[in-house]
Amino acid sequence: MISGQAIAKQGLDERQWAQARQALAAGGALDHLAADWGLSDGDDVLAAVAAELGFEIIDLASTEADLGLLKDFPVKLIHQYQVFPIAWDDDALTVATSNPFDLHALDAVAAATGWSVVPVLAPSLELNKLIKTHLGVGAETVDGLMAQREEVGGVEMLEELDFDRSEASEEAQEASVVRLVNEILSEAVEARASDIHIEAQGTGMKIRYRIDGVLQLQPMPPEINRFQAAIVSRLKIMARLNIAEKRIPQDGRIKLKVSGREIDIRLSIIPMLHGEGMVMRILDKDRMNFSLQGVGMDADVHEEFTRLIELPHGIILVTGPTGSGKTTSLYSALNQIKSEEIKIITTEDPVEYQLDGINQIQVHTKVGLTFAASLRSILRHDPDVVLVGEIRDLETAENAIQASLTGHLVFSTLHTNDAAGAFMRMVDMGVEPFLVSSTVAGVMAQRLVRVLCTECRVPYTPEPDDVPADFPMDRLHAEGGTLYQPGGCRRCRGKGYTGRLGLFELLVANDQIRHLASERVASHKLKEVAVASGMRTLRQDGWQKVLRGQTTIDEVMRVTGAD
Repeated sequence: MISGQAIAKQGLDERQWAQARQALAAGGALDHLAADWGLSDGDDVLAAVAAELGFEIIDLASTEADLGLLKDFPVKLIHQYQVFPIAWDDDALTVATSNPFDLHALDAVAAATGWSVVPVLAPSLELNKLIKTHLGVGAETVDGLMAQREEVGGVEMLEELDFDRSEASEEAQEASVVRLVNEILSEAVEARASDIHIEAQGTGMKIRYRIDGVLQLQPMPPEINRFQAAIVSRLKIMARLNIAEKRIPQDGRIKLKVSGREIDIRLSIIPMLHGEGMVMRILDKDRMNFSLQGVGMDADVHEEFTRLIELPHGIILVTGPTGSGKTTSLYSALNQIKSEEIKIITTEDPVEYQLDGINQIQVHTKVGLTFAASLRSILRHDPDVVLVGEIRDLETAENAIQASLTGHLVFSTLHTNDAAGAFMRMVDMGVEPFLVSSTVAGVMAQRLVRVLCTECRVPYTPEPDDVPADFPMDRLHAEGGTLYQPGGCRRCRGKGYTGRLGLFELLVANDQIRHLASERVASHKLKEVAVASGMRTLRQDGWQKVLRGQTTIDEVMRVTGAD
């Protein structure tokens, strides 16, 4: 590959000039030109254009803009022309732009402010991020400037919407409200958020995205509070809910396409003190990797778990709190064992992802289609493998055990703190201990921790007083004595982490474990025996991933307790 500066020295030909003009005018995406020009990425294309035109390229991630300039700078120009004031020096205003060919934008800034303008060039995505950071997601819509620029990364509904003639419905159809909701959704998808929280507070509306398991507040312009009711109505219509009903909880589903990717959104609305609170779970199958290695399972655990999921019969349980990746692990297990010779049926509440080659049932409690009822019917369909979304009560537990005793392999989930606790949890539901001990083949507890960004992680050598008492300092010294802390860069949006991986605790029911479980022995005793038999606890698995530089001590302590 050659550099952008090398191309600039050779000079751009007429075809390259035309391509660059067209791409920058259409929104600034230049990556598709890189291969044709013999460059590595869109940044090199931009560098070539900048060098040819004599523009300076600015790194917005490491440049601190003078936010005081926003007081006197017309916000309308920022949205209309995608420019941002950076600094003031010697009677000249430095303005970042993503399109050096748009001279009209620079003239408009100079005319509106009366200042001399010094343009600097920045990638379009970085400039958009800067604008949203300081003016808020949806600020362009709030200012009523929807028609000034072509929508980039638009949202397309996959189902027709039904509108009535009520005032709320008419407000929800306004172009500004539609664009505002679309921008909230597309920004969440771009940020890899798993959930969107729209909360009604006494001071107004608050929007937070859950990214890599941690809630992050999204900056919003104060004027967005005037659109609160319209935003809620718009989302209700998209989910086919009753927009007039504001007294009871409602649940719905939205199917849409964002930047060409099909997205499913599960929406839940609950009346709160200051209005309706809304949470949306984003299900993006294109981003999911349904493989056990893909979720961070080490080779030794994967080998043992594979042996379990290939058993002809028995119960395999995955435990952990909400949002710990249980469903992903179960889907990954089914994906690994599915074939034309095996019939797999699942009963779920709700069905999160549709899997090819697997028969899935959506639980519908209101009409009597519960986990227990569907499981009874499933067994008449001659399955080899059954997945029950969750064992919540005695009836479901007994049906799962009956299925196991009649030669089926049953997967399910439980809410317990560790693997050993699953045995006593089922006994507490009312299942006979000897039935639990004879059917449960294995239990896997899991948690999710954030993964350090490899671009900006910072090495350090900890002092003994800086680490928990159970941290394996001897192994750390044996392996070089270096750990890593989060840094912050453009790739990870300044957070120091990007993505998540699993911590796993796999308990395999051997003869000793079965005997103790049938005797109602306490969970902590079962755990001690399992560890003595070679089980690695969640905490120990976490320390192993810390020593590899994959995550941090703080992350492991956040999701696990001391053994």
